[in-house]
Amino acid sequence: MFARWMTVALLLLPCSALAAPEINVGALYDYLDGGKSTLLKRVRNGGDTTAFVKVSVAELVYARDGTPREIDQESLPMAERGVVASPARLIVPANGMQTVRLLYRGGRDSERYFRLRFVPVLPEAQDGFNLSDAEAEQYRDGLKAGVNLLAGYGTLLFVRPAEVRYHTPIDEQPTRLSVGNQGNATVILDRFRHCSRDGQRCETTTKHHLLPGRVREFPRQVGWTYEFELIEGRDRRELAIGG
Repeated sequence: MFARWMTVALLLLPCSALAAPEINVGALYDYLDGGKSTLLKRVRNGGDTTAFVKVSVAELVYARDGTPREIDQESLPMAERGVVASPARLIVPANGMQTVRLLYRGGRDSERYFRLRFVPVLPEAQDGFNLSDAEAEQYRDGLKAGVNLLAGYGTLLFVRPAEVRYHTPIDEQPTRLSVGNQGNATVILDRFRHCSRDGQRCETTTKHHLLPGRVREFPRQVGWTYEFELIEGRDRRELAIGG
């Protein structure tokens, strides 16, 4: 559900030498505490040519069965947008960096979730980058690549309620481990792994976000241990269960 999102556009251009922007948006998960309304996100370009990046925001609204629905914020009137990205168009020079400011404008009664997409594009005139037709064509011609990959990235923003309450009961049963979230803000099970008693065998380490009202269950094996860091806001606890 909170997997990394990527879109790859294959753009066929006439020449053979490789030149392309390579953006890096930093952390894939960001958290806005109840007392804050702004967050700065740095977008770096490690490539050898300028990156023209479009930033879009969509709110994730979850149905009772946990199915998410996206609401594109740009399709809403400005007064109804939960999060506004400024600027929504970034020109990031080669080996340079630009910053986008995320402004939250909604209520804080309950936690809200937003998907941010950072997509490098081939600019066109009048698409928000303030380039003329000639400048846009010059940029496209400058990407001397037989096949040029423009990779975009997605991140998630968790907007916590004004008054956060954490309560994360853990239930150990012979055949399963159950972790519930009875608070009103997401908790994180970080560096989560399942290991044999001797520590010689471990499953792949993962990260789980547990939304309010949700329960995650994990099967247990005799002699194996679940190890993870439970993160409730700024409170962190190392846990080892089983064995």
